[in-house]
Parts: sequence; structure tokens; C-alpha cells
Amino acid sequence: MSIITVSREFGSGGREIGKRLSDELGYSYYDREIETEIAEKLSMDENYVADNLERSSFLAMPIHYGSTLSGWNSAWVMQKQQMEILQEKTKILKDIAAKGDCVIVGRAADVLLEENNPFKLFVYADMDSRVKRCMGRMSDDESYTEKEMEKKIRQVDKERKNYHELFADGTWGDKARYHLCVNTTGCEIKTLIPAIAAYIKAWEENQ
Repeated sequence: MSIITVSREFGSGGREIGKRLSDELGYSYYDREIETEIAEKLSMDENYVADNLERSSFLAMPIHYGSTLSGWNSAWVMQKQQMEILQEKTKILKDIAAKGDCVIVGRAADVLLEENNPFKLFVYADMDSRVKRCMGRMSDDESYTEKEMEKKIRQVDKERKNYHELFADGTWGDKARYHLCVNTTGCEIKTLIPAIAAYIKAWEENQ
């Protein structure tokens, strides 16, 4: 059984690499499907679940949050819900790993599935490339200047880093933590897939 986890800087094309890799290798692909399953099992709004995954802000919330009882109760309820999300996510990831032959994007899967010996891929790119990619995929109801987009990218990266480091020692994005780091700067994603897939297959043969 093979498990590939994809960690990525925001706007680097990591999600596309994950999907194309799964198609190339014939593996199952998991990304936003995880939030959908969590939301269904916990009867929560999917957007709320997605907003809480890959963030660490809730753990920084002091227990004395709010100066009134209602404020404290609201904070407690929020923390309880977020812990339920984390627990359900971990269970789903382990269920996915038990099936094997899969690609999982984000969700700190590289850490939470450590005992399954996943192949850990990290995808990154320079800021100009990431801004360009993000600007090119904006929806009709979004409107960012390049400066605003760069700010958003840095914020998302910070949240991913903090969230990931809740579960692991070391630094998110440190090359020593991964089996392969791929720089997508100036590259067309689909042209990278055969080489990445070949590398993964060679790694698996040596396990």
C-alpha cells in the first residue's frame, strides 16, 4: 500500500500536482472530500469545517476568553467543536490510509499518518509565481490587487505552518522533513508529473 502526502505553499500548484499524480499513478485522491465527510458525520456546515482545518488560532484562545459567562461559554463551545473536527479528521485520515494507494493533500496528513510511512512531498514556488497563479484563478466575485494577493498568500502560509507545527516538531517546509521538494516556479505543472511519479515509484521500490 502506498500513501503520498502533499504539503504545499499557497499558490504553488500543490493541489494540481496532487490530483495529476493520483491520475498518473491510478491512486485515490483526497482533498476537499475530507471536509465534506467531516461535515456530514458531525452535522456541521462544510465551510465552517474547512475554515477550521489547517488553522491553529483556536488553541491560542485563552480559557478566560470573554468577560462574561456567555463569552466564556461561546469560547468553550467553539473549542469543543474544533476538537471534534480534529478528532474526526484524524479518524478519517487513518481510514483512508488503511485502504492504501492514495494521494492526500494538506490536512497535516504527513504527520498524522507518520506510522504509515507515507511518501512526503512538499511543493513551493517563488512569490511572483504564486501571486500570478492565484490572480489567474480568482473567481468572478473576488477582487484582489497583486499586493493584496501577496498578503493573503503570506497569511495562509502562516496559518498552515502554525497548524502543522501543532502536531510535529520541526518547521513546516523544512526540506529535511520531506522525501521530495518540488519548486514549480516558471513550470507548467503537468510537465513535472512523469518525473515526480517516477521518483515516487523508485522510492517505493527501495522500501
